[in-house]
Amino acid sequence: MTAGLALAIFVTAFFFIATERADKVKVVLVASALMAVLQLVPGNEVFFSEHAGIDWNVIFLLFGMMIIVGIVKQTGIFDFLAIWAAKKARGKPYRLMVMLMVITAIASPFLDNVTTIMLVAPVTIVVCNRLGIPAQPYLIAEVLASNIGGAATLIGDPPNIIIGSRAGLTFTDFLVHMTPVVVVVFVVFVFLTRVLFRGMFQYHPEQVAKVMALQERRAVTDPAMLRRCLAVFALVIAGFSLHTVVHLDPAIVAMVGAGLMLLVTRADVGEVLREVEWRTLVFFMGLFVMVAGLVHTGVIERAGSWAVQGFGDNYFLAATALLFGSSVLGAFFDNIPYVATMSPVVEGMVAEVPDAATGQALWWSFALGADFGGNGTAVAASANVVALGIAARSGHRISFWQFTRYGIVVTLLTTTMAWAYVWLRYFT
Repeated sequence: MTAGLALAIFVTAFFFIATERADKVKVVLVASALMAVLQLVPGNEVFFSEHAGIDWNVIFLLFGMMIIVGIVKQTGIFDFLAIWAAKKARGKPYRLMVMLMVITAIASPFLDNVTTIMLVAPVTIVVCNRLGIPAQPYLIAEVLASNIGGAATLIGDPPNIIIGSRAGLTFTDFLVHMTPVVVVVFVVFVFLTRVLFRGMFQYHPEQVAKVMALQERRAVTDPAMLRRCLAVFALVIAGFSLHTVVHLDPAIVAMVGAGLMLLVTRADVGEVLREVEWRTLVFFMGLFVMVAGLVHTGVIERAGSWAVQGFGDNYFLAATALLFGSSVLGAFFDNIPYVATMSPVVEGMVAEVPDAATGQALWWSFALGADFGGNGTAVAASANVVALGIAARSGHRISFWQFTRYGIVVTLLTTTMAWAYVWLRYFT
């Protein structure tokens, strides 16, 4: 009864989010309130449970990085990078998209994909405004590239951190097993974007000529402040990369970095806080509560159990179910709480496998499905939600279906390629 009620609330809310018949923040607040009032989520856990409530690590990671980006923005560096990128691409739309996607895909494995999007998206918006072209296709392509590129390493995508911790997999394990398929998939994706966005590339010679005549160095309004920002930002990047060594959660690193940057730059706190995407943070909190209702009532675990029953010793079938099942389910639920919930189910499956290598193959199937499934819909991954929030605030609104119609195609292609990789590498 409770499981059916929780599922009905979630599906109804998702319908309103997908059709955009109501403001998505209002929808998640109403849905999460219903989950709490009907006691589908225990009040004493929803704010305190890491895996079955609001994930404050994600919220404060986003909050800290929003402050950092807001301060860095004041130096004019985003205008500098935008002019530099436009001049390097010579204003050619597809060449510019490839450049931005490559930058995103290279950064995502070493930062997390949410942080990468928060840094690349403002540059993209500025360069598109300079060239007089719509930013939506470039932002969508970058988000898809970040979710693909972030799958390559332990720290590139939040679900990988959860899987690595549960399965005892190291940074090197992810490099050896995930990076090869990610590289191949990304190359194919780059060529696919030429087809996906073929009708959206615009070239305005007069705008390009104006940009080519600009001196990008003049865009930096405060070089001294920029140097201080870059020094702090370098420490933040080091903290992200070494968080498993220094045992500091990325959220702590982001918050410390934000405080240190406020201190060394003496930026106006009120002005910086106005740059924070509060709607995005509230949406995430409501979404986490909605998913918590499905967790506490057993909906997600029951779905996972049904998916893994009946495989016997056919481990390739189990890997296939994990890969495609995670891709489909991860497209409708944020992949962070989804992975946190399903990891114990996968761990139980792996415990029944007599061969350690085959057991690891199940983990890699699970990771690939969850990571690539993050491209499935506009709410499937944190980077997607963040990008849509930034786009809306800048006047380049991306609707749920505008993103999703591209995301579904990319998810289908990447998941199929991942399935072929798992079969060739682990089962032939």
